[in-house]
Amino acid sequence: MASHRKSRTPGTRVAGIRTPALATAALTSVALLSQTADAAPGEDRPSLEEVEKKVGDLYRQAESATEKYNAAKEKTAKQRERVDTLLDDVAKRTQKLNDARSELGSYAAAQYRTGAGMPDTATFLLAETPQDIFDQRQVLDRMTGRQKAAVDDYVTQQTETMKKRQEATESLRTLTETQGDLKTAKATVQKKLADARELLSKLTAEEKARLAAIEKRKQEEAARKAAELARQQAEQEQAREEAAQQGGASEGSGSTGSAETPSADSSYGTKAEKALAFARAQIGKPYVWGATGPGSYDCSGLTQAAWKAAGVSLPRTTYDQVNAGTTVPVSQARPGDLVFFYDDVTHVGIYVGNGMMIHAPKPGTYVREESIYYDGDSAIHSIVRPA
Repeated sequence: MASHRKSRTPGTRVAGIRTPALATAALTSVALLSQTADAAPGEDRPSLEEVEKKVGDLYRQAESATEKYNAAKEKTAKQRERVDTLLDDVAKRTQKLNDARSELGSYAAAQYRTGAGMPDTATFLLAETPQDIFDQRQVLDRMTGRQKAAVDDYVTQQTETMKKRQEATESLRTLTETQGDLKTAKATVQKKLADARELLSKLTAEEKARLAAIEKRKQEEAARKAAELARQQAEQEQAREEAAQQGGASEGSGSTGSAETPSADSSYGTKAEKALAFARAQIGKPYVWGATGPGSYDCSGLTQAAWKAAGVSLPRTTYDQVNAGTTVPVSQARPGDLVFFYDDVTHVGIYVGNGMMIHAPKPGTYVREESIYYDGDSAIHSIVRPA
């Protein structure tokens, strides 16, 4: 997804971008240098950190728009399904209304042919609304039981048909609005990515190499932090096992951090294994914004598909997935948990253990496994256990 960067006070740290290789790292980082490569003499050239932040911001904005696009797309699909259902219902009710009108017409025609007084039934065929029909009480008094039944059926069908037509009209209006939201979000994503590509296309080989070196250092630091988390979790697990052997295991002292029963713990582990097996099988597939597989994914599309393979239904967007489970501390993360990033919750990966996760990063990259600290400690928003 986007470069996934929180807004920071200048100078607090070297901004980072998440890339699978040094070449990609360079391509995802340098915007401002190229943007001002033709700056007038005397103008200050932006630092490499400023360049990297500019590109990072563009990817973050594209990522936020992608999640809005995903939400609008899902809403549009549901609304279109509702409209189709209503229109189908209207068609069926219209046919029933026509049948009821035909029956009333047959009574009117019979009355006219036999000269049996005023063609009472025809009066109802001329009525335009159910209210017109109810206002003609004196006519009902002169009808037979079968005629009255036919009128009742006609009134019912006409009332229900008008109601459904109104619902269909309102649903079509809502569908138009959601389609507009979808179009706007799509245009925003495309614009941000186009801006990033334009900036990156002007980079020099030297600038790419310098950014690659920064990215390498970031990857090394992220790997170190992942190893430290893995050590902490291993110690917690060992302590839990020792306590269990002594017959006084304390729930919550292990890496789960919850009061789950052994059976519940086992159930989650089984589902998590299936979700992780699916996620691992997607490694190497390209990130495509708005994609849910099978050939490509965006971040929330991958986590949704992984847990679906385990029989668990997750919402489509990161905004909803973050509320689809129980939040646990980072130190107690377990394989299968969802790792969310940034204050606006615009990125997600699936934890595999040892401080590592599988995720679909951003345009130009592929589904891969890497440290959950790939953008620093503060980038992690929360850990959520979905089942």
